[in-house]
Amino acid sequence: MSILEPEASIWYALCWVVVCVRYVSKRLRLGTWKNPTADDYLVILAMITLTILMALLHIILHTSSNLIAPGEDVSSFGSEEIRERIYGSKLTIVVEQMHISSIWLLKACLLIMYGRMTELMPLHLAVKAISLYVAISYITMQILWFFVWCRPFNQYWAVPTNSTQCSAMINHLITNAAFNLSSDVVIMLIPLPMVFRVKIPLQRKLVLGGIFFIGVFTIFAAAKNKYESFKNPFAPTWMIWYLREAFTAMLCVNLPLTRPFLHQVFSLKDWTTFQTGPSHMYGTNSRQSAYPLHGSSTATIVIAGPLAGERRPSRPKGIIADEGYVMDRSGVIGIRCKTDIRVERDESEQRRLGDVSMPRTESWK
Repeated sequence: MSILEPEASIWYALCWVVVCVRYVSKRLRLGTWKNPTADDYLVILAMITLTILMALLHIILHTSSNLIAPGEDVSSFGSEEIRERIYGSKLTIVVEQMHISSIWLLKACLLIMYGRMTELMPLHLAVKAISLYVAISYITMQILWFFVWCRPFNQYWAVPTNSTQCSAMINHLITNAAFNLSSDVVIMLIPLPMVFRVKIPLQRKLVLGGIFFIGVFTIFAAAKNKYESFKNPFAPTWMIWYLREAFTAMLCVNLPLTRPFLHQVFSLKDWTTFQTGPSHMYGTNSRQSAYPLHGSSTATIVIAGPLAGERRPSRPKGIIADEGYVMDRSGVIGIRCKTDIRVERDESEQRRLGDVSMPRTESWK
């Protein structure tokens, strides 16, 4: 049995189970299969790229490439071996692209979820900044891969190559490690302010801690696979760490969204609501602003931010709300924000604007 089995198959099956439970949970929460969000599509796409990654790693495990050990005589290679190495080198390119695609798609899924959770919070700006960094890192890495590190591009599968950058891909691996690890760390820091302020029983904090630990292990696996690639590039050890990183990232993205199903199956109690302001129901604060209105009539406008996993409502521009948090029945940490606006229209302003409904005082000479 290879180094990848049976571990890879177990991880793979577990990921599919968790992904399916995610979608069933959404169906239980919303009552419909309709209205999928962007991350719903991206998770399926990530599972496709992960499937390709896993399949190809099983192939290149038994296939040579243009990564030739020092002291090995290239002139002794027969035409059949050269063809096999060219084939293996091309598969290695696809493997690397599938791994990058899987990891960056899952980063996008997490950022989309955090974006919904923090929509009316100051933290939302940080989510946007991190999203921009993740996008720039992906584009930069791909530009360097295709147009800088190995020229011409067909040297990536040449036997032998004109540069070790085309076979060992040292510069690419360093760039990938820098962008991948740095973005993973900042993404993992996003929910910490909310988790630390949550008022729930210890056992449920341990559940959140378990998901956080999976994220930590994902970062460790990302560092470990690069370490193995540099330390012993001719051994297959880096392959299993490639898969461990991708599989644990998939679990980290989907596990937080599985609570509705677990709640239904195991009859779990609801999460405890907690708050940051004086409101006792949803943990919301409010602000009031005065605007001209006829007479003394007042109006209250409530703006509620969506819970994670729900569609994002349109938000009026120019309205500021303080944040509050809630654990909904789906088990997802959500944020609800409420803004109360008191509207009072000044009579003199109304007359100036020519409102005919307002009484006028006329002076007669």
